[in-house]
Amino acid sequence: MIQVPLFDLKSQFAPIRDEVRVAVDRVFESQGFVLSEEVAALEEEVAAYCQTKYAIGCASGSDALILALMSLGLGPGDEIITSPFTFFATGSAITRFGARPVFVDIDPRTYNLDPALAAKAVTENTRAIVPVHIYGQCAEMDALLALGDTTRVPIIEDAAQAIGAKDRGRRAGSMGAIGCFSFYPSKNLGGAGDGGMIVTNDSDHAGRLRMLRVHGEEKRYYHSCIGINSRLDSLQAAVLRVKLPHLDEWIAGRQHRAQRYLSMFAEAGLAEFIESPYVRADASHVFHLFVIRVRDGQRDALLDHLKNAGVGSGVYYPVPLHLQQCFNYLGYKLGDFPISEAASAETLALPVYPELNDEQQDYVVDAMIQFFRR
Repeated sequence: MIQVPLFDLKSQFAPIRDEVRVAVDRVFESQGFVLSEEVAALEEEVAAYCQTKYAIGCASGSDALILALMSLGLGPGDEIITSPFTFFATGSAITRFGARPVFVDIDPRTYNLDPALAAKAVTENTRAIVPVHIYGQCAEMDALLALGDTTRVPIIEDAAQAIGAKDRGRRAGSMGAIGCFSFYPSKNLGGAGDGGMIVTNDSDHAGRLRMLRVHGEEKRYYHSCIGINSRLDSLQAAVLRVKLPHLDEWIAGRQHRAQRYLSMFAEAGLAEFIESPYVRADASHVFHLFVIRVRDGQRDALLDHLKNAGVGSGVYYPVPLHLQQCFNYLGYKLGDFPISEAASAETLALPVYPELNDEQQDYVVDAMIQFFRR
């Protein structure tokens, strides 16, 4: 039986092992472990890659969202519009300041925030809109940016899964007031632990964010505001600097594997049983996750079948945020966001990393064919 993990970080590491070890040794020789020259260099490189003027390193993707919202000066009574179909950090970051998440449903094809529904949710208390570029494809930013301009509400991009993705040629994170990234190890650009980055073209936001990540410190022991401790460490920066030049090649590998899945699904006649990922004509999908939709309530049975066959797969995400127990106080109930609820019940991620080989991918599809033909 062939083993095909959902992620294979060891295969990614093998060809860059020597480069990573040199970079890590460089940090230990310098003994500069926090916000050092390594971090400053990575910030410059990420800003250039993301087509923004500024990049600010922080401790995690979750902190990137928290810091971005802190820069807006949120408080009790403020409302933030976002998607209920996302990782928990998107919703939890909003609540840190007493603000209220206002969920709106998603596009059934891309799983991203529906701009028309977001427009209906804007009130006089709306302070930001946070689209999530889910799975590696940007939300429809033109519509959201137009909504932001009309309502004077800033757009904060949760691009944790989408570094390198494009919307009409514009990089994820570069279009809104602030963009937020995660360097969790399984991300397309992953570190050796937690790490995050915030990008912006606004010098005021950039200045505040640099203070907010170090307890609101303007200069040593002088605090202009109350911030948090969220500094990117030099070891993470050094590892990420080795990986960043490979990112576009790795993205191309993911796109190749995704396209091969689509061709194999069509050849096998699987359209009767599954819905393949939808890629917008004006977007570039980086396939952090390759997510299919399984019809007729068979998702969980397919998940078990693949597991028994040695194929890694995963559900992102089994419970939408509006149905999480901790958000009961918001008053949402089952049925409020039917598209998100259906996606949580029907979607399944398959292995799509660039190091996946033809034999492994053939095995994944063969296992799916066996399941549906029985």
